[in-house]
Formats: sequence, structure tokens, C-alpha cells
Amino acid sequence: MSHSATIVVKDVTYERAEGYDGPVSEAEGVMPVGPANGFEQPRFGNSSTFARLPRIDEVNGEASIVIMGVPFDSGVSYRPGARFGPSAIRQGSKLLRPYHPTLDVEPFNVVQVADVGDVIVNPFNIVETLDSVERVAGDHLSRQRRIIALGGDHTIALPLLRAVARRHGPIALVHFDSHLDTWDTYFGAPYTHGTPFRRAFEEGLLAVDSSIHVGAHGPLYARSDLEEDQGFGFTLIGADRFTDIGTAAIGAEIRKRVGDRPVYVSVDIDVLDPAYAPGPGTPEAGGISSRQLLLVIRALRGVNLVGGDVVEVAPAYDHAEITAIAAAHVVYELLALLVTSSH
Repeated sequence: MSHSATIVVKDVTYERAEGYDGPVSEAEGVMPVGPANGFEQPRFGNSSTFARLPRIDEVNGEASIVIMGVPFDSGVSYRPGARFGPSAIRQGSKLLRPYHPTLDVEPFNVVQVADVGDVIVNPFNIVETLDSVERVAGDHLSRQRRIIALGGDHTIALPLLRAVARRHGPIALVHFDSHLDTWDTYFGAPYTHGTPFRRAFEEGLLAVDSSIHVGAHGPLYARSDLEEDQGFGFTLIGADRFTDIGTAAIGAEIRKRVGDRPVYVSVDIDVLDPAYAPGPGTPEAGGISSRQLLLVIRALRGVNLVGGDVVEVAPAYDHAEITAIAAAHVVYELLALLVTSSH
């Protein structure tokens, strides 16, 4: 593990690689600006960015990975409130630290990571919001930035996949969720948090027979839900199999499924049992634990990860930030994967 020093950017002290005191620019070959230094300012104060990272303007617009909030929940079918998810996840991330001991990586010292704030959304117009998210995500991707999005409800995965597929071609989707999210409509509406991956299949965004649902549990509407889902090219690892075969074997199954294709990981926090995440939009008993989720994500080291999202955190139903903290750690794991997938 490398040692770190500090640098002050706009009156905030950030961690930097030891011995470097030059300009903030990854493009110039310098060490990235990391999180605000927890020994210089309390973690509970000042910063409102993810993991207390710099804002994009504080690093001269130079970043390889960006954290982007999408405060939108007009596609929910049950509990509203995920529009407050991005701010809750950022709040829950304040205790994250720079070194990942299991993966032996310091993601914030390898590439520049920055928080780009929230996409401007229209809470009264789903299609307009989908277009806005796709446009903003596409702009970041055109600047060679990879994105981890903070939801928001799961509707936002569709425009993100549109933008990523336009850049990388059809995507292998790894979808952690209680639900399949491949239903057709709700009350005649085609764009909801239960339909994004059916639309993604119909639009040709997904690599053929390369996508997978992980952790699904709870009742369905009918047996045909599973039959239709298979027709969209998905396979399924249910929550019960976490007990049967363990996280390492599940990680191996996922890696085999996606191969060397571009991979997008979408995490609905309701994949966790309500004991570990009481604040999602559609909770289902019998989910996996936060530890199991983190272990499976770590087991994906080596896949060609190109982006991801963590969605459905509804803080009004949370308790003691349990859901927000779990979601923040999932984002951290995805960041570590993004770094190790390209270095």
C-alpha cells in the first residue's frame, strides 16, 4: 500500500500520494486527488460528495470515474422516496476509507474519481428524464469517463444502458435484485422500475444470452414471468443458491456467463433482506445479506466492467442509515472493480 500526503484544493484538505505537490490533473500524469483527509477534518462535517471525494470542478474536469446522482422516483410502483437516494448514499459513504484490503487496491490513488453531482430530472415526465439521463451519461462517456450512478428508482438503468451500449456495443448485464424487472407494463406504462430490462432487450442493448439476475427472491405474478424472462436471454441465480453453493461459486458462474464482454452491474438494494436494508422501494423477505452481496461483487474481479448503478434507496423508510450505508459500500466495491478491471 502506498503512503499518502495531503493537498489543499479550494480550502479542503485531500489525501494525495506522498511527495507530490504539483497541479491537479490526471491527464498530466500526476497522482489523483483522493477523499478529504479524515485526520484534518471530521468525517461528519463539510463534504456532501460521495466518500468525501472532490467535485469534478475541483479537479479541473479531469476524472476517469465519476459518481453521478439521479434523484428520480416517478417510476415506482410501491414506496416512493428514492429521489432522495443519492443524497442518502453520499451521507452513508462518509466513513469509507481509501484502502480496500481484500482486493489490495487504493482505488482513489489509482485513477481520479470525482463526484459530478445530480442529473437535472423532471419528476412529472418520465420520458424527458430518461432522455436527460442518457444525454448526460453519454457526455461523460464521450470524455472517457466511466460512471457509477446513484439512484433513484430502477427506471434510470434503461437510459444508462442506452448510453453505455452506444459506446461499447451490446452489454452483459449483471443484475442484483429481488425482482426480474423484465415485466412489460404497469397500468399501461412502459417505463417503470419494473420494466427497464425488458425495454433494454427490445432495444438490442443486451448481449445475447450473456445477462444474469442474481439474488432474486419472493413471489412472482405467474410461472410465465420466468418463461418470458428466459426468452429475453437471462439466466437466474436465486437467493436460495447463496446458501447452497456460496458466494465464490456464484461469482464464478457470473464470470463464466459474461465472459470477456463489456459488463454493466445494476444493483437494486432490495436484493438484500429487509434486515440488512429496511429502506428500499419494494422490500421482500428472504433476501441475501450485505456481506454476501459484497463478497459476490468482489468475486467479479477480472470482468470487463464498464459501469454500474445502485438504486432504490428510499431513506424515509430507512433506520440508522442501514440501507444507505450498505448501498455506499456497494458503490465502493464497484469503484474498486472498475479500477482493477483496467489496471
